[in-house]
Amino acid sequence: MNAKGKVDWIAQRLIDRYGEVKIARSDPLEELVTTILSQNTNDTNRDHAYRSLIDRFGSFEAVIEAPAQEIAEAIRIGGLHNQKSIRIKNVLARIMQERGSLDISFLAGLPLDEAMSWLLSFPGVGRKTAGIVMLFSFNRPYFPVDTHIRRVTQRLGLVGPKDDPHGRMNELLPPDPALMRRLHLQLIRLGREICHPRNPDCQSCPLSKLCPSAV
Repeated sequence: MNAKGKVDWIAQRLIDRYGEVKIARSDPLEELVTTILSQNTNDTNRDHAYRSLIDRFGSFEAVIEAPAQEIAEAIRIGGLHNQKSIRIKNVLARIMQERGSLDISFLAGLPLDEAMSWLLSFPGVGRKTAGIVMLFSFNRPYFPVDTHIRRVTQRLGLVGPKDDPHGRMNELLPPDPALMRRLHLQLIRLGREICHPRNPDCQSCPLSKLCPSAV
């Protein structure tokens, strides 16, 4: 079975295990801020940090005007709060300066590589963050790779230890946003619940049949 055939098999096994995934499209600016908050933390702390940010300031415009230290205090539960506060404040301020409003819907009309390049020009925004915005907010076919997905795909032999995981996975996957969203979320779930960094539960893994790392 070649690599693309293996991806198709993996996608079907994950549907068999977890079922279909339906995700409502998210607001792109909210997605951008939320994904910055998600860096090096879990979903629960990310969501608490985002709610705290909005409860404290009420709007992203108010966040721009707030001192970075006050932003940091609001998002403390998300971890790395001093770094993230500066990143969020600077990203929002630059969008306002460049676009005249906090609206990044124009990205929908750009070629995918140009939209990605624009997002990647912000300090603290990497390919995972930019890719999540494009995939989940704009329904654009870019597959974001986080630490769980990187670990799982390397163990499955889809991504080599020296490969660029984003480049490799976007090469293997068809440009189907719905498939990419489902596979993104289900591979993360597999990584959290079964394919742990240490002592993976290979006996419970729906992909063990084709996994060269299975024990």
